[in-house]
This record gives sequence, C-alpha cells and structure tokens, in this order.
Amino acid sequence: MSELWSESDTGVLRLPSGLLVRGRGLRHPLDPTAPLPSYGVYLLGRQPPEVPWESGWIRWPDFRIPSDPAAARTQLAAVRERAAGERVEIACGGGRGRTGTALACLAVLDGVPGEEAVAYVRRHYDRHAVETPWQRRYVRRFGEG
Repeated sequence: MSELWSESDTGVLRLPSGLLVRGRGLRHPLDPTAPLPSYGVYLLGRQPPEVPWESGWIRWPDFRIPSDPAAARTQLAAVRERAAGERVEIACGGGRGRTGTALACLAVLDGVPGEEAVAYVRRHYDRHAVETPWQRRYVRRFGEG
C-alpha cells in the first residue's frame, strides 16, 4: 500500500467519505516536488502516453462525454475503490472538463446527489470544472444509473 495524497497536494479533491483523488491536466508539467500517483485513469480521445505507474484509459473526446458510458462507470467505480489505499489521479488534457466531469461522477458514487455533484466539484476542485451542458447532464444522469 502506498502513501495517500495530502489535501494540500495540487489538484487533490476530498470526497465526502474522506477519499482523496487528484485531478490534473496532462498539458501541464508534473510538479517535481509532488508525489507520483500509483494509479491513473486518463480521459482522452486517443491512447494516452505511457506513464511509469499502472494506468487505465477511458476513451473520452474533448468537450464530450465518454464514448462508452458503461465502461466509464465501471472504471470510475474502480478508481473510487483504489483511492482507499492508493494515490489515484484522473487526468485529461486541460484538467477541467473531462476531469471535472469524472470527479463529479466519483462524488455521485460517494453519495453526492447527481444534481449537486457539479457544484461540489466546482467548490472543492476547480470553479471551471465540467465545461459543457452535456457534461453537466451526464453527471446528473450518472446518479440514476
């Protein structure tokens, strides 16, 4: 078991249960003083770059929703489980739209109502998270699935 994130680490979101997950943008360089993740899930329209830790990929075009919502739900549920004992990160290109949407879905899995999850992530992660109307609708409906 690796050490977990600290709430003071850049991009770390504390879910209501206390689980910590880091969101980030792949276009931004990693902070050389920050700990590395032990597992990452990358939300991109094409195969993500290689990383030196275990990783997964959700095919997710920019400004859209996942290409396979059922597979995305399965991966995000696994992220939530792994966050209990590992440093897990979720990342897309910029770290706001797709990453914010995925973090909001994690919040739903953690008990936040779908109608409140976007506001939760905007308040605790990035005020610009979840960029499009269809991403907001996806989060709302994620709670129904």
